[in-house]
Amino acid sequence: MSTTITDIATQAHCSVSTVSRVLSKQAKKYRISREMEERILQVAQKLNYRPNHLARGLRLKQSQTIGLVVPDISNPFFAYVTRIIQTFAYNAGYSLIVCNTDENLQTEIDQIELLRSKGVDGFIIMPVGVRYSHLKELLDDGIPLVLLDRCFDEIQTNSVIVNDYKGAFEAVEHLLSEGHTRIAIVQGLAETHTNRARLRGYLDALAKYGIAPDENLIVGDDFRKNNGYIETKILLRLEQPPSAIFTTSDLITLGALQAIQEEGFLIPEDISLVSFDDTDFAPFLYAPLTAVSQPKELMGEIAVKLLIEDLKSKGQKEKKRIVLEPQLIVRKSVAHCPPIVH
Repeated sequence: MSTTITDIATQAHCSVSTVSRVLSKQAKKYRISREMEERILQVAQKLNYRPNHLARGLRLKQSQTIGLVVPDISNPFFAYVTRIIQTFAYNAGYSLIVCNTDENLQTEIDQIELLRSKGVDGFIIMPVGVRYSHLKELLDDGIPLVLLDRCFDEIQTNSVIVNDYKGAFEAVEHLLSEGHTRIAIVQGLAETHTNRARLRGYLDALAKYGIAPDENLIVGDDFRKNNGYIETKILLRLEQPPSAIFTTSDLITLGALQAIQEEGFLIPEDISLVSFDDTDFAPFLYAPLTAVSQPKELMGEIAVKLLIEDLKSKGQKEKKRIVLEPQLIVRKSVAHCPPIVH
């Protein structure tokens, strides 16, 4: 049978309310003596007391848990951000329940309903990003929500994103400045805010240099490794293959690297490559990878901070969209491409 605060009160020779105040770290507030506080804590330790968080949550109408919804936990970017969120949530006194949606909208909807049934206090959601009606339902029901990485202009909630347009523009402009004119993009999930911004950055960089986009070089349909692998294979076998490829996620990059190796191409001698997302392995490749780095740690930290502020204010604080700046890290995966002499 588990120990209760009544058991502690009996052995410590004090009231139940005094035990409750000590165990909830309110001894100073209620002017409980240091001697009494230490006695209660010693008895609690001796009796191996474990607080019933479920009962406390029901009483206070708080569970001290956050629901985190992730589109693909196997993606190094999402895995890293998840770890950061867990660290900052824990330090703030919250537990984290993580659900993976496998980039599937219906799974996302189901997982959100599951987390609601568990009574989480609020959500941090990295959505699939193609529909938002189920997210609006959370807000309509007064449930605190922070969108991370992918957002929607149509709903007013806290969100943390990166300037995807700027990152893509600078990546492609770097290739153009090195003389590349046939630049392919392997894009992600077409309907997402993230992908639209990165594609727009690619197209505007081409336009700045007076280069018309070639539809044969705009490929891809999700952020997965297979997408990068298959599309890169096809690009390298075109009658006029690109001299450079811009990949729009770390998993796409991984697939592209596999395809490039299998086709017998060398980076940057035969094909130049720039990636959006600076993966851990990027600096250690045979040709260290030029990449757009996202401030992953800041993204996770700010998302937790925004959610906890919303929880404490009971939704009264003004909603914010925080846009963080990426950084292009130039390494050695881009060759100088001399102009073609006709």
